[in-house]
Amino acid sequence: MTTIKDSVHDHIEVQGVAAALLDTPPVQRLRHISQLGTVTLVYPSANHTRFEHSLGVYHLADRALSHLGIEGQQAERVRAAALLHDVGHSPYSHNVEALIHRRTGKYHDDVDELLGEGPVARVLSEHGLNPDRVAGLVAGEGELGQLVSGELDVDRMDYLVRDAHHTGVPYGTIDHERLVRELSFVDGELVLDEGNVQTAESLLLARALMNPTVYQHHVARIAKSMLRRGTERLLAATDATAETLRRWDDSDLLVALRQCEATAAYARRLSHRDLYKRAVWAERQAVPDEVLAADHEAVGTMEETIADEANVDSDAVILDIPPEPSMTESSSRVLVNGEVRRLGEQSTLVNAIRAAQRDQWRLGVYAPEAESERVGAAAIRELGLDLDGARVRDVRPGIHATLDEFN
Repeated sequence: MTTIKDSVHDHIEVQGVAAALLDTPPVQRLRHISQLGTVTLVYPSANHTRFEHSLGVYHLADRALSHLGIEGQQAERVRAAALLHDVGHSPYSHNVEALIHRRTGKYHDDVDELLGEGPVARVLSEHGLNPDRVAGLVAGEGELGQLVSGELDVDRMDYLVRDAHHTGVPYGTIDHERLVRELSFVDGELVLDEGNVQTAESLLLARALMNPTVYQHHVARIAKSMLRRGTERLLAATDATAETLRRWDDSDLLVALRQCEATAAYARRLSHRDLYKRAVWAERQAVPDEVLAADHEAVGTMEETIADEANVDSDAVILDIPPEPSMTESSSRVLVNGEVRRLGEQSTLVNAIRAAQRDQWRLGVYAPEAESERVGAAAIRELGLDLDGARVRDVRPGIHATLDEFN
């Protein structure tokens, strides 16, 4: 058994298959992948990694298994899946995942090949575990897969607490110990026991508060957009492939960006925190439906049109259209008077939080500071943004703002 001191859970005892997996290269690679990617440019102390998060998820999974009375090989499979659930992450965590998915069709939880061969497969086999079944748990398959990837999974419980701890933002604080203790299975569904509607609401509320403050902070979004643009240029200008890149760590990607002439400027800006500025920051009701529905190719065309209209280089315009707000936690199941109900059906908070998420949604157009005024004006015209009937918040006074901002 190995005991590891953790900043969130104090001492974590790692044993069995998890202890044997710790020093495999795919798990150790996670030491070099930041948990929050570009968020560290907003919160400097948010420099925690996917490695420590994976340990935390293992720890909470172990606690949940003990509470549920699940033992033997079943439990070992879940412990292995919990520790391995993030080994498929690409550099900077989720920041370039959409780009990689477009080119490979794979997300970070598609880990069959990582678990099916090499050192991880050997360790799993030595402990009598089928790599395919462990990979299935990582993807959330089966009853026990809900513990690793589901609405009430231990992954979410750990990252909310850990991200809040390392950013210093208090909104992600949840009673994860109670959440783990109150889990149970009813007819194959993972639910929270009777009397825990508020416990489930706390998970939903924490996620909703952390989203605009941490995960979707405008500086993190700008840096993420620049990283994605640079990574796209890198794949176009070099022999690197998306399949290779998804196995790099953060340093590998940053060095590659620095060494490529076509992407060196992005690497410099990211390293020096010399980021683009917001030329437009528009609420959802100001954005035409066809812009909201634009795919990756259409967004690229819009960026070129805006650049032409503003008379700037095409690399000087980044259009950032977030997906529609989602709230998977609202489908969490809770026991109420002996009946399993979705949290969204039971909680009066859900609709309020959904409305808040819609209000927080922003379309961003980013450009170097010197060009941001011209790019903003061009973007408003070319995208058909209706800024007369909508507020534009969180921008420097006078930059495409309405009178509401000055009241």
